[in-house]
Amino acid sequence: MDFVLLNSYNNYIEAHIAKGVLEEEGISCWLKDENTVTIDPILTNAVGGIKIMVAKEDAEKAWEILTQLKKEQRLAVVCPASGSHNIELVSTPRKPINWLSAISTFFIGDYALTVEKVNHCFDYKYEFPEV
Repeated sequence: MDFVLLNSYNNYIEAHIAKGVLEEEGISCWLKDENTVTIDPILTNAVGGIKIMVAKEDAEKAWEILTQLKKEQRLAVVCPASGSHNIELVSTPRKPINWLSAISTFFIGDYALTVEKVNHCFDYKYEFPEV
């Protein structure tokens, strides 16, 4: 059976949610580079994230399912300033802890502090805490 890359994720939680949804629909899939990214998150960009691989014949159906999942996740969060659903979870460079994390990672090497993530409204340019 030939497997193709369907999508990639920066963390194992999102990857496992997608995998679970696809498996629930009867689509055979697996996660590539999950162990590498989970053990050493600094390598996420180097390996291209955690990749969800699906059988070639199921790729179109799987893509439709993941697209619907993304729409549902987007509708679950509303911008308090504009009421928009055009929101994405991003790491913010405006917080001092994120700068501290970048500097400490540069000097210490392998140990990275967590960065704060916020919901960013693209319609209103407003940021609010993750829910």
